[in-house]
Amino acid sequence: MPLKHPASKHHTDAAERHHEAAKHHHAAATHHEAGDHDKAKEHAGKAREHGAAAVEHGKKGHEESHK
Repeated sequence: MPLKHPASKHHTDAAERHHEAAKHHHAAATHHEAGDHDKAKEHAGKAREHGAAAVEHGKKGHEESHK
């Protein structure tokens, strides 16, 4: 189903970024438990990047919904 409201695209993008962040957080925890701290740090960094992008998409969606 195509999205009709412009804000919907941003909210959908935010949800996808949150999902990606969660996958990287899970990978970071798994690597940390296995003692591979370098890999854990790498995944934690990617999780932060996706999380920040999710917040930005959420803000854009909020702004679009008030136009």
